[in-house]
Amino acid sequence: MKINTIKILTFGAVALFSAIGCTNDFEEYNQEKLGGPENFYADFYAIVDPMKSIQRGLQADYQRYPNLSADMYSGMFSTATPFNGGVNNLTYSMVDDWNSKLIAKQQDIFNYSIIIDNTAKVTYKGVDFTGTFAVKKILKVITAARVADSHGPVVYSKYETPNANGVTDFDSQEQAYNYFIADLTSAINDLQKVIATSATESVEDKSALKKADLVYGGSMIKWAKLANSLKLRLAMRMSYADPAKSKQYAEEALSSSAGLITENTDNALISVGQSELSFIIYTYGDCMIGAPLMAYMNGYKDPRLSAYAIPATDTQVQGKFIGIRQGIDLLNGKTTYGGFSQPQAKAASGDYFSSTDGKLKLFTAAETWFLKAEAALRGYAGAGDIKTNYQTGVQQSFGEWGKSADVVSYLANTTDTEAPYVDPKNTANNINAGDSQLSTITIAWNDADSNERKLERIITQKWLSLYPNGPEAWAEQRRTGYPILFKVRKNDSGGAISTEAMIRRIPYTISTKTSLYNYQQALQMLDGPDKGGTKLWWDKKL
Repeated sequence: MKINTIKILTFGAVALFSAIGCTNDFEEYNQEKLGGPENFYADFYAIVDPMKSIQRGLQADYQRYPNLSADMYSGMFSTATPFNGGVNNLTYSMVDDWNSKLIAKQQDIFNYSIIIDNTAKVTYKGVDFTGTFAVKKILKVITAARVADSHGPVVYSKYETPNANGVTDFDSQEQAYNYFIADLTSAINDLQKVIATSATESVEDKSALKKADLVYGGSMIKWAKLANSLKLRLAMRMSYADPAKSKQYAEEALSSSAGLITENTDNALISVGQSELSFIIYTYGDCMIGAPLMAYMNGYKDPRLSAYAIPATDTQVQGKFIGIRQGIDLLNGKTTYGGFSQPQAKAASGDYFSSTDGKLKLFTAAETWFLKAEAALRGYAGAGDIKTNYQTGVQQSFGEWGKSADVVSYLANTTDTEAPYVDPKNTANNINAGDSQLSTITIAWNDADSNERKLERIITQKWLSLYPNGPEAWAEQRRTGYPILFKVRKNDSGGAISTEAMIRRIPYTISTKTSLYNYQQALQMLDGPDKGGTKLWWDKKL
């Protein structure tokens, strides 16, 4: 049993000082506007390095967040390790140290952003990094949105502008979402401006991004698609809280000339080198596959199953795909449950959990099509046909995981539903046929179904396609109520979190309460106490 302690290194003033010392020729470069090869191909490392750190930072301290919170709450993952004597996040007893890493990660990433801004002003004075800065803005939105979707109010628009007393104010989650949308729209516009330039223009900007980009290798066209796809994601997240703005923003994204991520060749995957999940799963043995994910995939006879999980080695279930239910008595821990199925992520494009060439999944084509399916269900203009969008979402997901040959028969399946869960180690954990914790939704599209049942079908397949993106899967499950997940059997929250309603957010931690963040303001912005049972702003359906 081991908690991962890897953390991105602070770039700081040393790198900034070094960068300033080796770029004395930039005044002459700026005067000439177009310099020689030494300027055309300048490495811009004082911007490139922290840009890479921002991207890699999205998986830093991965075990504490999101693996031991959002990943588990999503139903995709679980553990056989009884951390803290079996009383921890998984049993709704919030572990302050684990949960503090979410805001700490945001602070690291936002501080790198400040370093980049200052470096550009001092070291590369006069060089226009419009496209590179647009990408940085997109990464900041991704980072802050995860904080907001976990905690609620978030320090975003005022991060760099504390009050006179040194205290920094929060944005409410509603305010933050509007800022996110505005910043994504601005980033799209900036990227399109650079895209429209000739080959001899914006050379420095394009060169810097190509060196810094761990997702698309410098393709601003693809970054614009990602920004617009994220805009659609956030717009749909607002569907119950602010239907009018949800419709407005979604329709803007659907009609944007930037386009959307509709093919797997445009999937947004950060090349992180060693995936932190590679040692969390295979070295520490602290992460196992979730029982709900396996119940759905077993019930559906899902061909993606072998790409998502490794067959169990335990003698009682050897060769089967079986997950561990969250929030149970783990008995003797790994001795009891360590032989259940481990997660894997063997996509057609490579192993996301590789120890040498891992990928962190941000957004894929399948998600776009499921977003469009829901938008069409809600009557948003430009969303297209619901059934076509739904089926294309499944097709794109199967393509992502190298299972395209099986998609036609899968989509034609009108009978299979989620399978019952049988725990051979403790029958008290079983979820038998007919239990309300088992979904009855089938796979094949049915125009005769109610809109609510259509929504369940869309979101259940969307959830399956989001794997292994636990934070996004957990957010969508809370927003819509789908997929139907198993409740915890062991609730150690002391009444702060309802077993039936399940956890709705992660409380702020001591590090935030005692920081120069305006915690009392955040409390006022919450629609309830600072507990795990309080719903977020967009969590308005149930």
